[in-house]
Amino acid sequence: MLAAWQTPDEHRVGLVEVAARQWSVQRSLPVPTRAHGLLVERGASVLAVARRPGDWMLRWHPTSGKTQWHWAADDRRFNGHVLASADGRQLWTTETDLDTALGCLGLRDPKSLEKTAEWSTHGMDPHTLLALPQAVGDYPAGTLVVANGGIPTLPETGRAKRALGRMDASLVALNPQTGALLGQWRLDDPWLSIRHLAWDPVTRTVGIALQAEHPDKATQAAAPVLAVWDGQGLRAATRQPALAGYGGDICARPGGGFVVSCPRADALALFGADADWSGSLSHKTAYALAASATATPWWASGDEGVLVVGEGSPPTRVAPASPQAPPRLQFDNHWQRWTA
Repeated sequence: MLAAWQTPDEHRVGLVEVAARQWSVQRSLPVPTRAHGLLVERGASVLAVARRPGDWMLRWHPTSGKTQWHWAADDRRFNGHVLASADGRQLWTTETDLDTALGCLGLRDPKSLEKTAEWSTHGMDPHTLLALPQAVGDYPAGTLVVANGGIPTLPETGRAKRALGRMDASLVALNPQTGALLGQWRLDDPWLSIRHLAWDPVTRTVGIALQAEHPDKATQAAAPVLAVWDGQGLRAATRQPALAGYGGDICARPGGGFVVSCPRADALALFGADADWSGSLSHKTAYALAASATATPWWASGDEGVLVVGEGSPPTRVAPASPQAPPRLQFDNHWQRWTA
């Protein structure tokens, strides 16, 4: 697995091997601040982006150890995620304009990482993005889908939230050649921030992990942690129990539907592609998720080790190896499968 983590002393990105009985760190690299979004590239390299509001992006070749660093412009900050086009000729990064607090999509040269153009995301606080692998409704394969978290922030206060009454979370579809706005959707509840995205190839549905910002704590705790998009509109989770209103990561289940990690509820929430809750698994501080494109197990990080879940079979927990595993290692939100 390609992963990012922190210990009491440092932040790192690296490769983690999950075997049948234990997991261990194989290679790693220190980074200046907490990393967030990760991307496995062609040619056995990876990209990592600083957690928002971040100022660095890194290309790392785990085999050779070669690195390539890139720093954000003074009036921009990275929002934690990067995506490559299917042909490898384009990179997109979600960013914030510090002067206006508006979201933008940076178009970057895949070799130099330099920005070549910029598009509006038609909202604030853009976070994850994905390119549709297949057509969804009227939206063709390749369409860019961007999650606008909608939370206004001040550059001088970092991640501190302000004026939450002006929240305006939305999901947008953009033309991948021109950046033109093709569609925009909002949930009925304006206090739900749209954060992370996952593609379900079985049902051709996009799953969305939500993070609630309600001023009333009881309402926040009971808020849905998932919404789905089918090309027509957004549908929030139904029949879901209280999960602290916080979805950390999301991935598709091999047979269809979604898993949302809920670290504040120590749970992994299971949903159908229609956003109907179907159960949960207990896993302390569940965070990063990864799944295979085939009907094989999916994986979840947490304080109790790595949970390996096969559809139709009991989940198993894999403990860290010692002394290879760093002490008090805390994984960040995301994993990517490493197959190089």
